[in-house]
Amino acid sequence: MNAPGKKIAVVTGAGSGIGRSVALALAGAGWAVAAAGRRAAPLEETARAAGPGADVLCVPADVSRPQDVAALFAAVRERYGRLDLLFNNAGTFGPGGVPLEDIAYEDWRRVVDVNLTGSFLCAQAAFRQMKEQDPQGGRIINNGSVSAHAPRPHSVAYTATKHAMTGLTKSLSLDGRPYRIACGQIDIGNAATEMTERMQTGILQANGQLAVEPVMDAADVARTVLHMAELPLEANVQFATVMATAMPYIGRG
Repeated sequence: MNAPGKKIAVVTGAGSGIGRSVALALAGAGWAVAAAGRRAAPLEETARAAGPGADVLCVPADVSRPQDVAALFAAVRERYGRLDLLFNNAGTFGPGGVPLEDIAYEDWRRVVDVNLTGSFLCAQAAFRQMKEQDPQGGRIINNGSVSAHAPRPHSVAYTATKHAMTGLTKSLSLDGRPYRIACGQIDIGNAATEMTERMQTGILQANGQLAVEPVMDAADVARTVLHMAELPLEANVQFATVMATAMPYIGRG
């Protein structure tokens, strides 16, 4: 099945939070969306929220597993025949509040496998598809986080992977040039999602105190991703930071 006239997107981590908001924004703008995530039920909720006229393909997949990623992109290729956008969004913060010296190897590895290796595997699969298809090209947008620039206390695994995401973004941008593959990164600060609920009850600051932090609507992030996605391939937002205006990021620590 093809979708004539539609652009095709893969959104990972689409069952909740920012991923769901972006999937809904793309579907609302007329994109066909392959919504990927570990559990089928939340993906189906995303599809229902998009409305009866939306084209949303739900594909359960764990991005840290190469076989799941291969199956995801095979499903997209079989249904739509091409790919115009990958939003690399799936991620995990890992164990919260655990001092560096107490982090278990398994917890470190899980964060790296999902946030970094999963993003690489999806980008690699998208890159292959975009390079081979006719017309050639497409766009990859990576979810970086403001932690790609400044860490929070007790966040070494998450912060390390988000710094690495910046290197992945730059390498994809460089290697994609000959094939009309653009790559950008959105660094998000305090969007109101399940992952950031603790911001509104008090979160550890660099000075050791707990403080409530402002949050913003995830829909504001989704609008920014949609803008980046709908640029012509001759233009690219290389890095964008979207954050709650009053969050303690500028001057953090």
